[in-house]
Amino acid sequence: MALRARQRCHAALTGLVALASAAVLSSAAPAQAADTWTEAGSDRADPLTESQGLTSVEVPANSPNRYTGIGTIPVSVSSRGWNHVGDPDASYNGYYVEPYQADSGTAKMFRVQAPNGTWSEYVHALGSGEALNNSFVAISPGGQWMVSGEWGTMTRLLVHPTPGVNPSTSPSANLPWTSSIRLDHAVRDVQGCDFLSATTLLCSSDDPAGTLFGMTKPLLQIDLSAEPGSSDVTGHVTALRQLPLRSSCSGGFETEGIDYDRRTGTLRVIVISPGFCVLTDSKTYKFTRG
Repeated sequence: MALRARQRCHAALTGLVALASAAVLSSAAPAQAADTWTEAGSDRADPLTESQGLTSVEVPANSPNRYTGIGTIPVSVSSRGWNHVGDPDASYNGYYVEPYQADSGTAKMFRVQAPNGTWSEYVHALGSGEALNNSFVAISPGGQWMVSGEWGTMTRLLVHPTPGVNPSTSPSANLPWTSSIRLDHAVRDVQGCDFLSATTLLCSSDDPAGTLFGMTKPLLQIDLSAEPGSSDVTGHVTALRQLPLRSSCSGGFETEGIDYDRRTGTLRVIVISPGFCVLTDSKTYKFTRG
């Protein structure tokens, strides 16, 4: 084929692709508008027992909020190498899940407390290219699927069947990485996520650089193309605001876990203060939706 003919063919194909893409985009459901979250108070966060994560618990009724930190790790767990606990979550029917990692190895661990109070452990063998970090868990409103996160700059979140809730899981079997949430924008150092709805996640990022969204330590919203499950879904990422960075000390803050309590509409995020002030003015900040 002559060069001029090839160029005309290429231009025609490019035009057809553009028309087809426009048709798909025009028929797609519009993305959910990002919310505005306004600071509505704070509580001191204890550096030993409230420095990693938190979750509200609906079952049993009137249960207190639960927190994680280095001081909440049982000796029987840390003595086996599981020396870091991340941001936990609880299903609406009362299963509480904590994510654990070790300094080295080829697996992660999820520690689960059933509504009757009994504990069990589910181990996940790392998949190809999966980071060792086990920063958080977020259980979907339906309960059957659980999102977890790695560390560093990522364009995905991981999806597993929820241990103890999904009938396919067993403490005696590997907990699989079933699918992924493919993000349309990179995120960095996500410390926690929680479901606002079946297809919306709110996440706390400890990003120290601020180059991804024009701000450090952002609160992120991720709108999903569908509920997570056995197949990949996509996620549209929006930075909503910078999380509060206030302390009597100067230096680097660390954002930690996040929780959304659907009963009160309250969002809570832990921010650890720099230096000595980690002991005195670290906070769990509260937000309400505008």
